[in-house]
Amino acid sequence: MDRRRFLQGSGLLMAAGVPRMEASPIVDSVGDVRRRWVMYLEKTAGPVLTALSERRLKVVMPVESKPGQEASRRQCTYLEALGRTLSGIAPWLESGSETDLRKRYCGLAREAIAAGVDPASADAMPFGATSQTVVDAAFLGLGILRAPKELADKLPAKVKAQLIEGLKKTRVIKPPVNNWLLFAATVEATLERLGAEWERGPVEVALQKHKDWYVGDGVYGDGPQFHADYYDSFVIHPLLRAVLETPVGKVGVGPELAKVEGERAMRYAAIQERMIACDGTWPVVGRSITYRCGAFHLLADSALREELPEGVKPAQVRGALTAAMEVSLGAAGSYDEDGWLAIGLAGHQPALGETYISTGSLYLCLEAFLPLGLGADKPFWKDASAKWTAQKVWGGEDVVADHAL
Repeated sequence: MDRRRFLQGSGLLMAAGVPRMEASPIVDSVGDVRRRWVMYLEKTAGPVLTALSERRLKVVMPVESKPGQEASRRQCTYLEALGRTLSGIAPWLESGSETDLRKRYCGLAREAIAAGVDPASADAMPFGATSQTVVDAAFLGLGILRAPKELADKLPAKVKAQLIEGLKKTRVIKPPVNNWLLFAATVEATLERLGAEWERGPVEVALQKHKDWYVGDGVYGDGPQFHADYYDSFVIHPLLRAVLETPVGKVGVGPELAKVEGERAMRYAAIQERMIACDGTWPVVGRSITYRCGAFHLLADSALREELPEGVKPAQVRGALTAAMEVSLGAAGSYDEDGWLAIGLAGHQPALGETYISTGSLYLCLEAFLPLGLGADKPFWKDASAKWTAQKVWGGEDVVADHAL
């Protein structure tokens, strides 16, 4: 069954065209949709975790980047792949779903962490060696915060100690005054969860600055200025919420910010749901567009939390996210011939990548998979298919108008 028929059978495709696609099986039921998500999870996360568990990631993973950037990207791309993969699949690892497969991936994840933090490993990752490593130490930390039982409590003592040492090494990096402040704060929150000493200063600064940078209607500036991109979803809301929920997040303006962040995140989730077009595409705007469906990190996080905006049904978010995965990950050329992600949004489009983008960066797409942490008995998975907002409006339905927060 070709991909167009799959989308038509699932109610995901209207009259609009779709990018060139690989063939895929038809999805006849809600259960099949979940299986499709798990298939993409395996296809994407599997090569990273398997190679790391064998301590062969640096041998087998390609490093695609802008010409001339390969050497610098090799210093951080492997940590990018590990951190971004685990932060996206962590809720699933922590769940009780797909028992045998999930248990196997939990084991692979712990072996992957061990491979990355062991100084004697062929895949040892140089925490603190470049500024980019604080970013992906934070994504690794986010994964640990999302799956503390599997990725913290079950780590061998030696691995946990090496992980703590690696995270601490990123403190030498002074983050720029923008969304990067949240990476430093997330590292400190992770250290606290691992039972290590944490530093108050980076957390207080990150929370205070983001309080100051709120511009309204669920949107934060990326620093003092507003940026037209997806960073409120890629980074700001998800990491801000994660930090605020930890003991670390209670310092400074944390309690004050925590009172309003939930409402702000919900509003931005409403905006995100409306940005997904009838065919699953979305505006190609701003930096880091090659993170593909990871653009909907915040919407996926809100679905996982079961904190969706009023009038937005879990099933319509399931449909919208499925369509976004299909048009990006399902596009021909999105993976190379060996199964590694290639730079692009809908296929292999290297010109879309900035100088800081390399193969490991692309695994942020897995943030869209957060709802796999919900059991199959939850409304997100068990409810019948529902049209999302774009499909309703462009299909002629009378939909309540959108309004600012």
